[in-house]
Amino acid sequence: MKPYLHVRQTGSTIGEVEEIRKVIKGLGLRRPGKQVVVANTPSFRGMIKKVMHLVAVEEIATRPEAK
Repeated sequence: MKPYLHVRQTGSTIGEVEEIRKVIKGLGLRRPGKQVVVANTPSFRGMIKKVMHLVAVEEIATRPEAK
């Protein structure tokens, strides 16, 4: 497994239950199109699994440099 996950929000949280909204916020996402890089740990994988219908995920080897 690669050490990082690149997560991009593809769907809106409008109409979703509060639990799903909190998971999206916990991942560091705010609105569709936003992207974050998180560690590839069981806790983040579990969060992503709950919102898989709203995000796109890609495993990456290195963390990209901040702008």
